[in-house]
Amino acid sequence: MDAAAHRHELRQQMAERRRALPPPARMAAAQGLRRSLEQLPEYLTDVRVAGYWATGGELPLNLVIPPLATRGQRFLLPLLAKGKELHFAPWRDGDAVAPNRYGIPEPVTPREWFAPFQLDLVLVPLLAFDRRGHRLGHGGGYYDRSFAFLKDQARPTEPLLVGVAYDFQEVEHLDAEPWDVSLDYVATDRELIDCHAAGSAA
Repeated sequence: MDAAAHRHELRQQMAERRRALPPPARMAAAQGLRRSLEQLPEYLTDVRVAGYWATGGELPLNLVIPPLATRGQRFLLPLLAKGKELHFAPWRDGDAVAPNRYGIPEPVTPREWFAPFQLDLVLVPLLAFDRRGHRLGHGGGYYDRSFAFLKDQARPTEPLLVGVAYDFQEVEHLDAEPWDVSLDYVATDRELIDCHAAGSAA
């Protein structure tokens, strides 16, 4: 099987496994995710924290978002922008959202938005990952295009890229494409993985 076919099959397998999770398992995973992120100092202090609106069985951020406002931090959701890139707009519980062309809710007519380089911490959705920080997304390339500027910088830097995944989404090895932007950490429902430490040990 060639690399493209393998990635396609892996996407399908992980997407089906996520969707099959019962609600109690999702709730338990959300609690585990919050515990993992609380081990990351930037989650507790960074001002602009971007995330995602969980769809298709993605690990929900419903327990991760509320503490941010309590600490004076801001939570932002992605907006589809020109050139297949992302912008990020502040969002709070109760703010209006509407589905974009992929059916993913995003803020409606935000009063302000931020470019990727203006963020401090980004919680990145994914379908599969390995411990070196390689990520398999849905194939649209939005995150890789939006954060391509990080490839020219010494990592970790700002924004810090933290993949969010269920523990079962880990794979032994993902081949990186030239355009892939690696993750700094992965937060699962079981642990916080430092991808730079894993990469240096490999």
